Amino acid sequence: MVEKIKDNLYKLEIPLPFTPLKALNSYVIKGKERNMIVDTGFNRPECLDAMKKGLDELKIDLNKTDIFVTHMHADHSGLVSSLASAFSKVYCSSYDAGIINASLNKERWYEILQETVKYGFPAEEDITEYLPGKKYKTSHTIDFIPVREGDTLNIGEYFFVCIETPGHTPGHICLYESREKILISGDHILDKITPNISKWFNTFNPLEDYLQSLDKIAALEVDLVLPGHRDVITDCRKRIDELKQHHDKRCWEVLRILKGKTMDAYTVASKMKWDITLEWNDFPVPQKWFALGEAVSHLKFLASRGLVEEFEGEKVFYSC
Repeated sequence: MVEKIKDNLYKLEIPLPFTPLKALNSYVIKGKERNMIVDTGFNRPECLDAMKKGLDELKIDLNKTDIFVTHMHADHSGLVSSLASAFSKVYCSSYDAGIINASLNKERWYEILQETVKYGFPAEEDITEYLPGKKYKTSHTIDFIPVREGDTLNIGEYFFVCIETPGHTPGHICLYESREKILISGDHILDKITPNISKWFNTFNPLEDYLQSLDKIAALEVDLVLPGHRDVITDCRKRIDELKQHHDKRCWEVLRILKGKTMDAYTVASKMKWDITLEWNDFPVPQKWFALGEAVSHLKFLASRGLVEEFEGEKVFYSC
């Protein structure tokens, strides 16, 4: 489905089968000499078919089209290997670009499995076999052009500035058009649902990063937010306030769960309230993984504020 947002700026709805997200919003910006696709969908046939139909409707020549990836997750990056032509430039932050290419390495998934077990996920289950990032990643390594804070991209009449917004991923980048007051937000700001903020590997305090990134965007004049999922947003600051309130409530919830106890993050996650209307033991494995990552990020945030004590050894435990 193609939806016109503004002149030469379109939204393509790319299905994400068997996921709670349901669909990705891919954005296409048309220019006289070059076009740009922002985010792509999973590397799976349903996504490629929807993307090709949308591009055909817009009469997009992939030989004259570049690609911008807001962040590393496979629902945003997986199709790059099928869409990028020999003449395409593919932009992404250097950190997330490295993770996208590293996902082709089996050793990377072993490290993810070990990290998950450290925080309490049952060791007997290989969670990585269920993760979209492994199942629907790019087909081969991508020769990315790294972008960073302040870099500009001119496509047709639009001049987008790259804004680093770490939190959802360490290298997440939004695109801001100051004259039109448009923000292409990736998964930094979403409507109706909240971006998953997970703590893994070298990301020390992603929730702190995320809250600071929200403040950075709140300082901008934004009339229209074009998110990676769900509906467009017309009141950016209101939505930012709602997201901050959500994480504040999450922190209080974690403190109530931990009060007077010591437990691992997996146990904390199992006691938190989630939007899935299932008992914890019946959660799909990927959803348990996302829930665990979110629990860890809130625990790390609270530990950084001195509200939770962390005990790290072969496994990690928390007390309050």
